[in-house]
Amino acid sequence: EDLFYDPFPVDDDCLSTETYSQETVYILMGEELRIKQLFGANLGVAAPVWEAALHLCRYFEDQSVELRGRRVIELGAGTGVVGILAARLGAEVTVTDLPLALPQLRVNVSANVPPSGWPSAPPAVLPLCWGEDHLAFPSDWDLVLCADIVYLPETYPLLMETLAHLCKNGAVVYLSSKMRREHRTQSFYEEHLQSRFDVELLLRDDKQNNNIYRASKRAEE
Repeated sequence: EDLFYDPFPVDDDCLSTETYSQETVYILMGEELRIKQLFGANLGVAAPVWEAALHLCRYFEDQSVELRGRRVIELGAGTGVVGILAARLGAEVTVTDLPLALPQLRVNVSANVPPSGWPSAPPAVLPLCWGEDHLAFPSDWDLVLCADIVYLPETYPLLMETLAHLCKNGAVVYLSSKMRREHRTQSFYEEHLQSRFDVELLLRDDKQNNNIYRASKRAEE
C-alpha cells in the first residue's frame, strides 16, 4: 500500500518521535532487493526511496553499465538502494549519508546479503558531511553515484567540494535528479558542476521530470 507524505516537512511538529517502517521489494538488474523505509524519528528526506534512485538503477540495466569489480561510493544514499544493488552485482561499495540516516542504511545492507554472500565485500556504511569530512575519504574511486541529492542550493558548493575531491583521480560521476525549479536543481548542473566537470545529459524523462547525467572532472589548470 502506497503511503503519501510530504518529503519536505516545514513544521517540526509533523515529524513524529515514533518510527514506523514500510518494506518494498524491488527487482532491479535481476536482483531482488528488500528495502525498508523508516519514517519519523527526524529522518525527513532520508526515509523514502526516491524515484530518481530507481531511474538510475534502470539506466544501469538498460545500458549494461559494468559494476563488477568497480570501486563505488554513493553520496546521500538514503535507503541505500543504488549502492546495495551495485554491491550485489560485485562492486566494492561505500554508502554514505548524514549520521542520522546510517541506521536505516545498515538495516538495508543487512537485509540484502545475497544467499551466497557478497560477491566482493559487504558495503561499508560511513557518515559523510559534504564539505566537512570529505577529505577523510580517498580519491581512488571508479564511480561516484548520486540519486536525488541536488535540492538544497545552500549545499551545492559543499557538494562540489566533495565531488572534486572524490574525483581527483578520474572517477566518473552518475547523477540522477528530479529537476525541481523551486530548488534550482538546474543551476547546480549548469553553474556549479559545469565549472569544474565535463557534464553530459544521458537521459531525460519528461513524464517524471528526471534527468540522468554523467560527469568527469576536468584537469586543473
